[in-house]
Amino acid sequence: MSAVLTSEQEQEQRRGFAVTAFTFVLWGLVPVYWHLLREVPSFQIIAHRIIWSTVLVVGWLLLSSRLRWWKAIAAQPRALATLAVSSLAIAFNWGLYIWAINAGHVIDTSLGYFINPLVSVVLGVVVLKERLRRLQWLAVACAAAGVGWLTWQAGAPPWIALGLAGSFGLYGLLRKLISVDPVAGLAVESLYLFLPALGFALWSENGHGGAFFGGWGWRNDLLLVFGGVVTAAPLIGFAYGVKRIALSTVGVLQFIAPSLGLVLGVFFFNEPFDGARATGFIAIWIGLGLFVFDGLRRARR
Repeated sequence: MSAVLTSEQEQEQRRGFAVTAFTFVLWGLVPVYWHLLREVPSFQIIAHRIIWSTVLVVGWLLLSSRLRWWKAIAAQPRALATLAVSSLAIAFNWGLYIWAINAGHVIDTSLGYFINPLVSVVLGVVVLKERLRRLQWLAVACAAAGVGWLTWQAGAPPWIALGLAGSFGLYGLLRKLISVDPVAGLAVESLYLFLPALGFALWSENGHGGAFFGGWGWRNDLLLVFGGVVTAAPLIGFAYGVKRIALSTVGVLQFIAPSLGLVLGVFFFNEPFDGARATGFIAIWIGLGLFVFDGLRRARR
């Protein structure tokens, strides 16, 4: 088969690159959006995030492919069971992320997503028995040293960052174990979470933590509803883009989001970022640089 791309394929690649890059920019800026909802309790934000993203994703799939997406997954009992577990992992990740942003830990969330690719590598070694190359081991060692330094400086491990990296790493591992369309898989995960989220939101309407109808004002209500778009649209865009560009390119682009998160944490949210903390980040960045360099080198080969 010829390695020369047609003009149509090149156009698809450019479009995929643009959509994927824009997706990571949105994910990097999303802390500002959730911060606008700081008057709303975190669990309420999570519940409405699940409710409205489920409506959007399932509605979009029903319009685009009717029930074919559901039949494809329902034919795989193992996939249904795995998606039930992955839904818990992503719900925990979303919950911790939103709580951390509105509790003043935006830098910790960016640290979590810097660490995440290396956590995924470790999970691959432990669970999937994958083998690491020397440069990858060095990358993991640098990241571990950075986390160790941050732990020593703070007197406690960076639990928020580790919780985000671990839960999203587990989510990625579970999704890797099954072969389902990314958006359809998200729809099934959302359906698993929908009824508990809806039940909690309705329970809260009766004076248990806030009210959607008249409790927070129409501005917050609109933000909660649009939170479904903020959740689902980047995931749909990512699923579109990742099919059209090299995985190594995705690996580089994914650092846009935590980099923007770090910038927001320091300059927008005015969180402390002294030299000692920067030292830990630098060690982790060195590890990520080695990891990306090794991936790009192998991709060229």
